[in-house]
Amino acid sequence: MDIEKLEIGKKYEIHGYKHDGKIHRSWDEAVLLEIHDDYLIFGNEKTKVTESDGRTWRTKEPAVLYFFYKDWYNIIGQYKKNGIYYYCNMASPFIIEENTIKYIDYDLDLRVFPDGSFKVLDRGEYKYHKSIMSYPERIDKILKYELTNLINMVREKRLAFKPGVVEHYCNLYTEKKEK
Repeated sequence: MDIEKLEIGKKYEIHGYKHDGKIHRSWDEAVLLEIHDDYLIFGNEKTKVTESDGRTWRTKEPAVLYFFYKDWYNIIGQYKKNGIYYYCNMASPFIIEENTIKYIDYDLDLRVFPDGSFKVLDRGEYKYHKSIMSYPERIDKILKYELTNLINMVREKRLAFKPGVVEHYCNLYTEKKEK
């Protein structure tokens, strides 16, 4: 999809796949809030999530989602009562097809807490899937490099991690949703 065809305020679906091409998880809605040269920003709340086994659940709080054209991660800022939490997926750069944001989820996640501390999650899952799905060595190197970049971004409080940014986009999402 050409960037010119994207529409601020429009709802898009999100599909996360695994390296073998199988759907991992899908979200039924994300509203496009801003278009940048390197990334897109979306918002959602109480969105239906469908797991690969068919189970469904709904997100609980407003969230701001960053999807990058070239970087191998995406960032979800979750606006919770006790502060902003971030869930960052190590993932391929996204594409958009048929109003759906698509990317490959590479298991490793970075959880960032309101105090700025963080934890890398799912190293065992990554190692397992790397083995059974034969991730190329090139992908492994890219993901390790990009995880370091993401951690530096957290430490330097850049982009999504800058204080007040998630709150700003949550307000913008609420405005768009009410129209």
